[in-house]
Amino acid sequence: MKKSVIRVVIATGISSVVTQLLTIREFLAQFSGNEFIIALILFSWMILGGIGTLIAGFVKNRFNQVSIHVLFWLSIFLASLSPLQIIAIRILRYFIFTHGADVGFYPTFSFIFLLIAPYTILVGFVLPYSLFVIRNEDPDYSGTRIYITDNIGDVTGGALFSFALVYLVTPLLAIFISNLPLIAFSYALFDSKDRKRLTSVVGTFLSFAIILSAPFFEKRSLSYTEGNLVHYQESRYGRISVHQDQEQFTLFQDGTPVFSNQNLSLAEETVHYPLAQISDPKRILIISAEGGIMNEIEKYNPKTVDYVELDPELTSIQFRYGLIKRINGLNVIHNDARAFLQNSKTVYDAIIINLPEPETFQINRFFTDQFFQHARRHLSETGIVSFSMEGFSNYLAKPQRQKISSLYNTVSPYFKNILLIPGQRVFFLCSNNPLTTNIPASLDQKKISTKYIKGFFYGNVTHQRIAYLNKQIDPTTPVNTDEYPQLIRIMFSQWFLRFSTSPHIFAIAMGLLFIIYIIKATKEEYVLFTTGLLTMGCEILVIFAFQIFFGYIYFQIGLIVTIFLAGLLPGAWFGERLQNKSRRLLWIMDLLLIILMILFIISIRHWSSNLHKTFFLVFGFFVSLLCGFQFPLALFLKGKSSTAVTKLFSSDLIGAAYGTLVTSVVLLPFVGIINTAIILIIFKLTSLTIVLFGYGKN
Repeated sequence: MKKSVIRVVIATGISSVVTQLLTIREFLAQFSGNEFIIALILFSWMILGGIGTLIAGFVKNRFNQVSIHVLFWLSIFLASLSPLQIIAIRILRYFIFTHGADVGFYPTFSFIFLLIAPYTILVGFVLPYSLFVIRNEDPDYSGTRIYITDNIGDVTGGALFSFALVYLVTPLLAIFISNLPLIAFSYALFDSKDRKRLTSVVGTFLSFAIILSAPFFEKRSLSYTEGNLVHYQESRYGRISVHQDQEQFTLFQDGTPVFSNQNLSLAEETVHYPLAQISDPKRILIISAEGGIMNEIEKYNPKTVDYVELDPELTSIQFRYGLIKRINGLNVIHNDARAFLQNSKTVYDAIIINLPEPETFQINRFFTDQFFQHARRHLSETGIVSFSMEGFSNYLAKPQRQKISSLYNTVSPYFKNILLIPGQRVFFLCSNNPLTTNIPASLDQKKISTKYIKGFFYGNVTHQRIAYLNKQIDPTTPVNTDEYPQLIRIMFSQWFLRFSTSPHIFAIAMGLLFIIYIIKATKEEYVLFTTGLLTMGCEILVIFAFQIFFGYIYFQIGLIVTIFLAGLLPGAWFGERLQNKSRRLLWIMDLLLIILMILFIISIRHWSSNLHKTFFLVFGFFVSLLCGFQFPLALFLKGKSSTAVTKLFSSDLIGAAYGTLVTSVVLLPFVGIINTAIILIIFKLTSLTIVLFGYGKN
């Protein structure tokens, strides 16, 4: 029986990690790829998992009876819930919230928390319950061994997703594949003489039928939007869909409309505002595009147009549905635009940045001083850089003023002249040459015809509005940098103000729960709490660093999670095999973690632009290895009872939840990467102090 349960634990790890990664990607696709969504999911997942673990301990203490039959039904139900959760995210997103409208922080958090609660509580319950079942046969079976066994499944699931499923299959087909072992091993829990084997056949068949039928609802579950879904595709970098409404085709990326074949006004503004300032633009760089943009660029007869887009699937679909046009001299480059500029020696007459608001770290990295420094080096003497932000009608709200001021202060050291043009979008034109506001007259001189600009420019863009916009610039607003993403902080604050809410209520509630937990925690529980906090804090640091320095987290999220899981396995294994487990080893591990964080800070401060992604993955592996080493030490010092195991499991998960939330929602947006790492060190220093000087409960 013990071997059968161990196989179920491994299969549960595979299923749960694949489901977690797909849930993250699903929410990213439904909520515009915002990294704060990742934090809310991981926080909810850890908290709910910790609650499930505590419930398992309560059930064991209350009833003092566990059954392999109950484990079977729990596992079968878990496998069935997995595809239902993904489908529910897709469908309920459009029934609960208005399609195309922004969703506030609290509704988003509530939606995530409640929707994943059944699955994650059950996952948290099953692991300790499996240990209790094994201990019916082997009372001395170690809690660390079940921790290691679960981690084997987690790493296997992460690797399966990162290196195979993400490339080869759609989400619901990935759910089907990853849950097959769980259903098979759950059925194998019963031997041929068990009288309840017939009911297990029925349960297995029903669960298999659910996960088998799920892939057939893949496209249908994504059709709850306006218009007709004419194309759906999962690429390595996000979800792409095309919707048709009469003659209009709109391309959505991660739930956000990014291209339309009937957005003439924005296409004209994006192209003609900057190019009207140049006498003869021959070399143009486009970072992302807009529907119809190539038609407008073609009017200038440029020699070369380099169009940089990260996702090759995206450009393929744009051409297929006529969202952009192939023009003479067009070079489509599939690369990260920052990486392209770093490695390119081409000099351009114009660099047109056609990106949405910097609501994510991935987008923010194109509006930092480091990026503008790169862009300036690639411009000719009369060259121009242009980009735009959300516009306004008559009044700029405080977050908008801060955002525009930060951008102005960020770009101004690199250009002598900066012209702000108000409208539905506020356009920044940056050049060392003089800039004119009389764009229609300039276009007339070039004999370039337009429809929207010619007919509506003078009515929308007046000297009074330009003067008002320039008066709103606050020179004291901090500049936006990679290490200190000022715009992310502003956008995060704007998220709350847009819905007349405040993050303070949430912060106070989390703070009170933190204080209550710390008061009740023992020394060993607090050590694992801070260990979980540091581990997930570092994981969030790595995830956001990938966004900042490499710009493609949707593809790499599985790899990062897998690396952090992989380090726990050898750490726990070495810690379990130690003959001399002592409190001294706990503080040595804490000290090593602090040293590792200090090395991370030094590397980011001095070599951030030259760090390879391998650095972050190796850092994550060693952080998780040291954290995994601490679990068996804490369990040995705490005792091997079922209560001790469930409390330590729960401490690790709750600490991880707080690490996720505090790092992503509070620290990174408000204090930046380096200061976040310093604060994580301070958290771990409190743990080190408690271990060394004996504060807290025994």
